[in-house]
Amino acid sequence: MTAVIVIIIVVVAVLVIAGLVLAWKRRSQAKTEERRRQAGKTRGMAKASQLEADRQTAEAQERAARARREQLAAEQQRVSAAQNQATAQDLHARADELDPDKDVDE
Repeated sequence: MTAVIVIIIVVVAVLVIAGLVLAWKRRSQAKTEERRRQAGKTRGMAKASQLEADRQTAEAQERAARARREQLAAEQQRVSAAQNQATAQDLHARADELDPDKDVDE
């Protein structure tokens, strides 16, 4: 009878240990799946963040290009104004040369 009790205890102990191992594996698998879900969610957030960064970069580049175009236009306008100024001064000088009433000593 003692041997039967020992066998029963051993069988129960093996079943308890097997149950604990099985429960540990299931919990480990559940944790792994949860980490996979979190990784997928984090990747999605990273993709959205990257898209926003790309959009902002493109916007900044467009703004910089507009600023360069404006700077070039301003420089062209400045050169044109300088040319017009020089033309006006030349015409005034020529008019003074042609004007018989203009005194040369003035």
